[in-house]
Amino acid sequence: MVAGLLVGGLLPFVFSSWLFRAVDNAAFRMIEEVRRQFKEIPGLMEGTGKPDSTTCVDISTKAAIAGMIKPGLMAIAIPVGIGFLPGGGAEMLSGVLVGALVTGVMLGIQTANSGGAMDNAKKFIEEGNFGGKNSEAHKAAVVGDTVGDPLKDTVGPSINILIKLMAVVSLVIAPLL
Repeated sequence: MVAGLLVGGLLPFVFSSWLFRAVDNAAFRMIEEVRRQFKEIPGLMEGTGKPDSTTCVDISTKAAIAGMIKPGLMAIAIPVGIGFLPGGGAEMLSGVLVGALVTGVMLGIQTANSGGAMDNAKKFIEEGNFGGKNSEAHKAAVVGDTVGDPLKDTVGPSINILIKLMAVVSLVIAPLL
């Protein structure tokens, strides 16, 4: 049970790091595509050329699907693996679920709230506070919002899915344990 608690407590952090990396990879692919379009499409920088938005949507969609494969497999494989592991079983699996629930709830709330705070800080500065747009505070807030958006839009809400998916998989395999 205690080993399960430790493993379960670790899972939301691993899951979150994989999601954050997936967002990072998708963003860099999008940046490369936008730069390519600015170089290759005449008049795009001046506003007279037409951007290829279909390619950008395709990059975003493929990156989102690819980025969720590893975290999704983890959410399914860990309960199955722990449940049928020699020395594991129902007791260890229950520890994994409790550990993931306890740390997952706290991490989900923290990431969603801190990401929202970073977004709100940028908006507050853009309203003219702390020097307004183009100030040093605004530059720092834009960097913060770059981190905050994935926290509030991806990582925070997805931890709820991790907890639910692990619980459902555990319930499905429970009669076999």
